[in-house]
Formats: sequence, C-alpha cells, structure tokens
Amino acid sequence: MKRGERGQSSILMLGVVAVVLAGALILGAFGQAYGARGHAQRVADLAAIAGAQSMRENYSRLFELPSSPRHLSRAAYLALARAAALRGAARNGGSIAADDVAFPDSASLAPMRVRVRVRDAARIRVSRGARIPVRAEATAELSPGAAMGALASGGGYKGPLAYRQGKPMRPDVALAFDRMEGTARAAGIHLIVTSAFRSDAEQAVLFARHPDPRWVAPPGKSLHRLATELDLGPPSAYGWLAANAGRFGFVKRYSWEPWHFGYTRSPGSASVGFGVKGGDGRATRAVQSFVPARYAQIIARAAQRWGVSAQLLAAQLYAESNFNPFAVSPAGAQGIAQFMPGTAAGLGLRHPFDAAASIDAQAHLMHDLLSRFASVPLALAAYNAGPGAVARCGCIPPYAETQAYVAKIIGLLGGAGDISAAGTMEVRLVA
Repeated sequence: MKRGERGQSSILMLGVVAVVLAGALILGAFGQAYGARGHAQRVADLAAIAGAQSMRENYSRLFELPSSPRHLSRAAYLALARAAALRGAARNGGSIAADDVAFPDSASLAPMRVRVRVRDAARIRVSRGARIPVRAEATAELSPGAAMGALASGGGYKGPLAYRQGKPMRPDVALAFDRMEGTARAAGIHLIVTSAFRSDAEQAVLFARHPDPRWVAPPGKSLHRLATELDLGPPSAYGWLAANAGRFGFVKRYSWEPWHFGYTRSPGSASVGFGVKGGDGRATRAVQSFVPARYAQIIARAAQRWGVSAQLLAAQLYAESNFNPFAVSPAGAQGIAQFMPGTAAGLGLRHPFDAAASIDAQAHLMHDLLSRFASVPLALAAYNAGPGAVARCGCIPPYAETQAYVAKIIGLLGGAGDISAAGTMEVRLVA
C-alpha cells in the first residue's frame, strides 16, 4: 500500500471513530434526558400525593361549624395542600413554584384533586452548557375505598357487614347493639353475642345436627339470614334484656328463646342513611345551612314521607345540581335531582323540572336503594352509576365521576354529623 493510501485510510478511520463517539454522546444525552424525565415524574407523583394526603387529613375540617377552632375555609384548606405538595417536591429532590400546584375542582365546596407540574431542564454534554426542557405532571385525588367492607352473601341480606365480638351483623344493628351493650355494662350486665348473621348454608348445617324446627329453623327460614338477629347471653342477662331491649329497637322474637333478639327498626336507621321516625325527628327535619330556604321544607316533607335522612337528600341535591331546578346535564339528566328520563318514568315522575316532585322522587329512590344496599356509600353510588353496577361488584364502581360524587356527599354528611360510619378516604394517583 502506498503512503498516500495509508494516510487516506487513517483519515477514514478517524472519521468513523468520530462518528461513533458522536453517536455515543447523543445516546448518552438521550439517556440523561430520559433519566431527568423519570426523576421529574417521580417528583410530580410524590408531590401530588403529599398534597392529597394533606387534603385527606383536613377534609372533615371544611365541614366544621365556622365557630369551631377546627374549621378551615376552603382557601386555608387549599393553602395547606399546596404547602404540603411543595414540601413533598423538595424532599424528593425537586423544586416547584406555588403556581405549579393547582386544584382542578377548586370551585367545588370540598375540593378533592391536586395537580402538580414539574418544569425543569436537563444538562447534557453534547454541547457545553446545553440544556433541554423536561416536563412532568401528576394528579392525585381523594376517593372512598372501593370496597366498603365485608359483604353478606348466601342469605336474605346482601349488604355490608359490621362485626361485634367477631360476629357479623348489619351495620345499623351493630350500632344499636353498641348502645344497648353500653347501657347494660353500666348496670353491671356484660352482654355476649353468641350468634348473628348466618347464611342459608350455615343454617343447613345447624338444621342437619338438630332437625327440630321448633329450635332450629330450616334453611331459608331463619331470621338470622337477614343480619338483624342476635343470640345473646349469658343467661343472667335474660331478665335485663327482656325489660330493656325494646329501648334500643330489639324485640324478643320467641317466648321460648330468651336469648334471641331481633332488630325491628327496619329497613334501617340513620346509621345507614334512613331518617329516624319518631323521637326528636332531627334526622328528617334538620337540613344544612347551605340549603336554600325555599327547599328546606320540601326536603323535610320528602324525608319524612320516605323515612330517609333530610341531610342526605340535601347533600345529594347540592352535588347533583347545586339546587338548580332547571339543570340539564350533558348526558341528559334533568332537574334539581338530575333524573334520566327512564329513571323518572320508572318512579312516576312526569315533570322532572318540578322541584317538589323531583325531590319526592329522589327520596323514594334513595329509600329503595338504602333498603337494597344498607349502606350510604353504596346507595349513593347506585344513584349515580345505577344499581346494577354496584350489585355486580358489591362496591363503589371504579368510575371517577361516581367515586368523586360519593366522596363529596360523604364529606358533607360527615360535617353535618348525620352519618356515623360513612367510610374512609383513600389517596390515589389518577394521572
């Protein structure tokens, strides 16, 4: 090979090496940018979660009375969430400004979403000092837990269960038992729950062991399948129970079974969203301060007629239409209670823009849903998404609109003190 050819070959090799090095630098730059993008996304995710956690911790304070030292205005509530998001970003190696934290539903009474944007730049080595923009965004929200606890099956009741002394029963029965048990304890009587809800299959096992219908009901016939019945002890408590159980809604079902007491305030009580008929009537008469005066008595009358909590109805109307009797949704829902035409027809509601008629139909539907699901969150979800969707999963369906709807009303009810066990809020990333 001649000297000139060798020189040309060397130059060609140097060119190849230069191209390879340039490619490596470009790939390295892409890697740096990708790594910076991943870091920015983590900062956004964790900052959004920190903001939502602050909202969860302070959510109930929005609904405290203004005179309470715990009360938070909406502005103060959002300011705390923004500060938490800023701290969350800083703790994870990021830096964001106050206007990088936004609340998509900030105009609502009780915001539940926080959005964080990270705007940064990644330094790369391809060119000294060169930087490329990096963007990331995350949204976190509060939502009720998708599953509302253990659900009964295999009997005459298919709603959620509460447990006392390890025994399952309907939630309102559990609360009534708590009141009775506390009063008995003060009198020196310690009640024991020996049996509560039983499925038909469990009843079949008992009947096979003792096939005497006087003492053990055949499968499908026992009232225990309704989750309203309690077998109580010890024998020394029978006298006290006979004299006092009625005060708490329980009745001795059979004269020959001094241990068997059933809860008779069916289909439910305020613990699962029903109004309390009789007594002081507060659950059916009182409405929240945000209810327009012209609707307060209409709501109270519908609540009394259908035995549903007035505060539950009022919170729904706020969430559905903000008390606008002429509201029409993009999906075609109409009126103050936002009935779809088919649902309105099924309830006999001819004029959905008639506020009084719509509120009465709303109370009618909620009575039916509470009777079916025996749970405020599940009944609300069924009102919004349809009972079929709730029945299929035994939960609040995983629809963002439905979960936000339920969470908003739960917050309103929690602040009003009407629903004693409305579920817990969860924080989750949604974008």
